[in-house]
Amino acid sequence: MYILTNGQMREADKYTIRDCNMQSLVLMERAGEALANEAEKLAPKGKIVCVCGGGNNGGDGFVCARILSRRGREVDVLFFSEKTSEDCFTNYSRWIEDGGQVCDDFIKNVYALAVDCLFGTGFHGGLNGKYAQIAQELNDEKKRGMKILSADIPSGVNGDNGRVETVAVQADVTLCIGERKLGAILNDGIDYSGEIACADIGIRLPKNTYAELLNKESIYRTLPERKRNSHKGVYGRAAIVAGSAQYTGAAYLSAAACLRSGVGYTSLYVPQDILPYYVLKLPEVLLFSSNEGDRYEFNEEIMRGLLVYDSIAFGMGMGVSMAVALGVKYLLEQFTGRLVLDADALNSLAVYEKENLPKLFQNKKCDVLLTPHVKEFSRLSGKAVQEILNDPIQKTQTFAKEYGVNVLLKNAVSILSDGERIAISVTGTSGQAKGGSGDVLSGVIAGLCASGLSAFDGAKVAAYITGKAAEIAAGELGEYSLTATDCISHLGKAFLFVSKNANDGGENE
Repeated sequence: MYILTNGQMREADKYTIRDCNMQSLVLMERAGEALANEAEKLAPKGKIVCVCGGGNNGGDGFVCARILSRRGREVDVLFFSEKTSEDCFTNYSRWIEDGGQVCDDFIKNVYALAVDCLFGTGFHGGLNGKYAQIAQELNDEKKRGMKILSADIPSGVNGDNGRVETVAVQADVTLCIGERKLGAILNDGIDYSGEIACADIGIRLPKNTYAELLNKESIYRTLPERKRNSHKGVYGRAAIVAGSAQYTGAAYLSAAACLRSGVGYTSLYVPQDILPYYVLKLPEVLLFSSNEGDRYEFNEEIMRGLLVYDSIAFGMGMGVSMAVALGVKYLLEQFTGRLVLDADALNSLAVYEKENLPKLFQNKKCDVLLTPHVKEFSRLSGKAVQEILNDPIQKTQTFAKEYGVNVLLKNAVSILSDGERIAISVTGTSGQAKGGSGDVLSGVIAGLCASGLSAFDGAKVAAYITGKAAEIAAGELGEYSLTATDCISHLGKAFLFVSKNANDGGENE
């Protein structure tokens, strides 16, 4: 299952028409029929309005209106454009020939459903003037109970990055024609798109590298195998190196999450002064001192003892310091397993080792995963937050390729790249926008990597699983009250969700 950029979708359209001998009008007819079918699901009764622009999205809307009208539905068409594409004009003409009419005034309190075909994925900038007005009128009617179905992407949402500059249509359902579109899930797009569905109209993809949308089936295929005839040594050893007197919770959350990931052994290394806080709090975890004092200090003898682990998660709640940067440097040079660098490990590198990053990562011996949120990635990469948000996939992929690492960029949607492959996870809820969520994720990644997964695959599974655990917990507790601890307690249900009927094809992504 893929997610395409605008450029990739245009290439797919051209490839299908040019190399697969498919007529563009046939594709438009199929797209309009798919919209009509979805419209009747959303509004089995009542009047429907198709809001059309002059591009090919508008042409899809005219086809949708014609098909619905021939099925006996009462349909109006609002048409806003000073010029039209050739295929849009053809289907505008067919609508008129069928006895249809167009108008440019929206009638309030009349429609059960609006089909939004005003602008497509190529839209950039902000809606203004009459276009902003109609988008606002549609949203106002939605508040009164009218449903909205958007074709490909809600009008007003940037098709490449999901940003909304002024106003955009707030869809109940977005029907992506062909493959899912990036703008429908990134940034503001994920809030404006509503439920996302896909319609296969026969568009074929040329050979290329596409972003993978993680789903139940792909995660199930990636999970470490578990055999009945096995023991704890088979499932690896993970070390969590974390915590300080100021951030005691980060270490606890990471270790507790690691325990729920399937790993055989979980060890927690914290500064000596706070070690007693964890005694018997997590009885299954092996406790060790990382150093004397109440915050991390580099101790080569203790660090040497970490080299026997299969995976290490390092940095959560440790505070920004040269000592933390030294710890990261040591592990990059000496450790040969899977290394997860999170939170203050990244911040300490950004402050103390920024100029040395290329050399540090070039000489590494381990399989490295960086797990920054957008602000941490900005500090590390030197790119402005806005620049990252405008093109998060390219920025993530470029950084990963340049430094030879895996990067999991955490946001409402998580983007993972090793410099070549791209994977995107859309599981999760707004309830995770709280302290501790990243600590949980790092713990799950460490456990999965210790069980045998690469850093890339461990991040892929963990991003999906932790997001799904949050969804399940929020379903019981609500998003307002959700905590990181709640996510940990629901990890088991998330793993069950993935394992149960993984190939039934019935998952609502």
